[in-house]
Amino acid sequence: MAQTTLTDTTVAEVMAELAELEDPKTRKVNEKHGDDHGVNLSKLRALAKRLKTQQELARRLWETDDSAARLLALLICRPKGFERDELDTMLRQARTPKVHDWLVNYVVKKNPHAEELRRAWSADPDPVVASAGWALTTERVMKKPEGLDLTALLDVVEAQMKDAPERLQWSMNECLGQIGIKHPEHRARAIDIGERLEVLKDYPTPPGCTSPFVPLWIGEMVRREDDGI
Repeated sequence: MAQTTLTDTTVAEVMAELAELEDPKTRKVNEKHGDDHGVNLSKLRALAKRLKTQQELARRLWETDDSAARLLALLICRPKGFERDELDTMLRQARTPKVHDWLVNYVVKKNPHAEELRRAWSADPDPVVASAGWALTTERVMKKPEGLDLTALLDVVEAQMKDAPERLQWSMNECLGQIGIKHPEHRARAIDIGERLEVLKDYPTPPGCTSPFVPLWIGEMVRREDDGI
């Protein structure tokens, strides 16, 4: 009982500290990207560094359903400490882009169930869940492509990316781009698919940044590699 009370107090204290970090201007910027918190991420990371790894506290913070608390939870958790079904539930609860992104990149990718989840999520009817599966597939395309059927992946992208919902489309586009960048034998087809589908062709890209439009993206990344940049 004493341990439970301590955890409750800790959660309350952390939530109070997050409330103090809330900034209306930060929230306004975040809301433009679909996120619903107003905590500066540098300050959030500083808080996480002070708290260090606390798996039980991370679970309790996640249960608050507060986006800032969930982001903090993902920074102080042990990625390998979650079971498969637990991560599946968490992903389906993570409906804001930043929480979804951090969960996949900071936790799931480091979890021993990542490959099993990749397979399950990629075929999920929920496009937000499917986008996580494609993000994990992109990770394999880049770092561990052995066993992946890249031709089949290109077939799926070619058939489905154009009409996919935004977040799923973005994940498929990243996978397409990385296939073209990392695997020269598939580069011409990847570029061709990008040119014909024109996904993100008109995406506003700041000066000095690389366009996510696949033909331009592949060309720029290959050029940098050839130049040794």
